[in-house]
Amino acid sequence: MRLGNLERSIMEALWRHPGGLFAQQLADSLPSKPALTTVLTVLVRLTHKDLVSRRREGRAHLYRATTDRDAFVAETMRAALDQAGDVEAAVMRFVGTVPPEVTAALRAALRAHEQDRDKR
Repeated sequence: MRLGNLERSIMEALWRHPGGLFAQQLADSLPSKPALTTVLTVLVRLTHKDLVSRRREGRAHLYRATTDRDAFVAETMRAALDQAGDVEAAVMRFVGTVPPEVTAALRAALRAHEQDRDKR
């Protein structure tokens, strides 16, 4: 799932504050200093995308990310592969662009996944 610049900034702020933030706190914390109404509009969009939840506290809503950053990135990568015409070619191109640390992490994840599958 692709996020716009303001959506990404809001999500980054919410991931840094897992306890949640109020819309005014979010607006004040963003470097671009968007209007509160703009932040509220984006929060509604993020809520409809199931990336943000809200809970009434007094006269305002407390907003929280519904998933952590790592889970969001993993889902984004899976969705990108779903769109590939040739998954094997897409993975090969991806692997060819990453540094050795990422290649090592991919190998370790694949080994762990295979071990888990063998246990079933």
